[in-house]
Amino acid sequence: MTDSSPSEQQPEPPPPSTPTASYHLHPRREPFEHGLLPIPKLIFTDGTQTLSLLKSTLLSSSSNYRVSSETLSRVLQIPVEHSRILIETLSSVLHDDSDLLVKARTSKEIEEIGVNVFDLLVFLYIQSYKRLLPKGHKDSAAVADVWPSTSAFDGFLSALSPLQLVRSNSRRSMPSQADEEAHQLSYLQKHLGNILSLLADSAEAEGDESLVLSMDKFEHLGFLIYFGERGSERTPLSQNTPFFANSDPDMPAVPVPASHVLDWLLQHISSTLEHLADRVSPKENGPSSSSDQDVTMADVGTSSVKPSSSTRGPSFIEGISKSSYIKQASDLKGTSVKVVNCHESVIYILAPLRYATVYGCSDATIVLGAVGKAVRVEHCERVHLISASRRVCIVNCRECLFFLGVNQQPLMVGDNHKLQVAPFNTFYSQLEEHMNQVGVDPNINRWDEPVALGVVDPHDSLSHPAGVSDVQTESATRLDPDQYTNFVIPNWLRSDQAGSTKDNPFPLPDAYLASQQKNHKNLVEVKQILRETQLEESRKRELSTALHACFKDWLYEEILNIALCMLFAIQHQGTSGSFTAYRVNKCLGDTGAEQ
Repeated sequence: MTDSSPSEQQPEPPPPSTPTASYHLHPRREPFEHGLLPIPKLIFTDGTQTLSLLKSTLLSSSSNYRVSSETLSRVLQIPVEHSRILIETLSSVLHDDSDLLVKARTSKEIEEIGVNVFDLLVFLYIQSYKRLLPKGHKDSAAVADVWPSTSAFDGFLSALSPLQLVRSNSRRSMPSQADEEAHQLSYLQKHLGNILSLLADSAEAEGDESLVLSMDKFEHLGFLIYFGERGSERTPLSQNTPFFANSDPDMPAVPVPASHVLDWLLQHISSTLEHLADRVSPKENGPSSSSDQDVTMADVGTSSVKPSSSTRGPSFIEGISKSSYIKQASDLKGTSVKVVNCHESVIYILAPLRYATVYGCSDATIVLGAVGKAVRVEHCERVHLISASRRVCIVNCRECLFFLGVNQQPLMVGDNHKLQVAPFNTFYSQLEEHMNQVGVDPNINRWDEPVALGVVDPHDSLSHPAGVSDVQTESATRLDPDQYTNFVIPNWLRSDQAGSTKDNPFPLPDAYLASQQKNHKNLVEVKQILRETQLEESRKRELSTALHACFKDWLYEEILNIALCMLFAIQHQGTSGSFTAYRVNKCLGDTGAEQ
């Protein structure tokens, strides 16, 4: 542990309590899932040595423990644009919603408020974390059945490096929640001592007692961990400890030796890991697929279990194929959603959310209502995503189109190819209420300002060729305004609750607005011409026959698709929200049908 600032020696704290089976410590998923940036200069591999020096420099540069992006740029020796992305990313995963940084909307506000030095130190430390390697899908035959056939673009991918070829194989499923939680806990178990040393102050004592931790510094650990069980509300971290519980705010508890706090936390981590391992039946145990050199699955001591739908974890929408699927706010038990391995479908999530993840999907249209913190889209192919959100990160995707209403610059990470961005293009009656609820501002839309970072994400548990992380990833291009259309959400999919939204809440750029108006005008003119055209009776019959022939060909194909999908839906009535065919929704969206 590294000393940082002087402090008086304090009396001995009460002995650490023994963890109980019903009282567990859990990692906060958000920093590990949405808070990692592939910027090489933010990844420190020498423990606390560099961060301790950085701590002293940052504290000397601030009078209120907060620093701006310009200060970070100078101290970390990174471009100002990267330091702004750093602060925006940190704010999206911050544990304390009362922090002014969380409420800041514009770049100017973020710059004026700055980031807390101790939150920043914890954030920078976990940039060394490596994610758990995805494993093969448990039902490979089912995945092969729905996975799209190869395209001409696949021939290009086959000529890429082995690493990129591995990444192009999206027939992988995300680790279970238990796997991820145990992996994150094992990482913390190994590194918690170093993290505590960055938060601690020095005292006039010898040995391990030379570092002490105050209650306010201890609360910054809430960035990474919390206590609680299913459905329980999260209380301040310090109120769950024997060291600081029931402290008078006007007379805070005295600092305690950091070593005592570490011992107490490690006991709770061990208890939780044992609890996770006990939840896995012997038949579910199997070989690990992790290649993480920092934390192996042997350290984790658990294997896959069925994802939980508790309020503590996200709601999963997994394996939807060739159908439509809808989730309203009343259908969700939490404020986070993961859409995983869905193909040839239209998925509507018309609800206010904090976080959303879309992983391993193909040939699908996914509508996200309002996401107040962050959206992550990873390993997707030929997906149309429509999202009103504060932040979006796109990782290892190809041939996808994103209709965005986003308050911060979209982040492009990893091996992306042929991506397009366009303005937000839909609405439902409660959209504006949901946006207000989670803090998405319709007056700020930075859809056309994507930022591209390195091709290789160093947080993946894969081997990377030397030097590739510095190569710039492919950014996204703007959709041609002539190809821009409104996506119509059918009335019968909407909530029974009334709302005030009558149109797209995000103002359209002039070119896209003009294209929208032109398309609408053309449609009106064609209708008018058909009504007013004076034709001979024989000509009318010819026109009618031609129109009916075209319509009959289209209708035959659509009815066949509807019948197949309705049969699929009937056979799977237990799947909530499975209504009709993907093609019906695609047709409605493409034609801009009247609502």
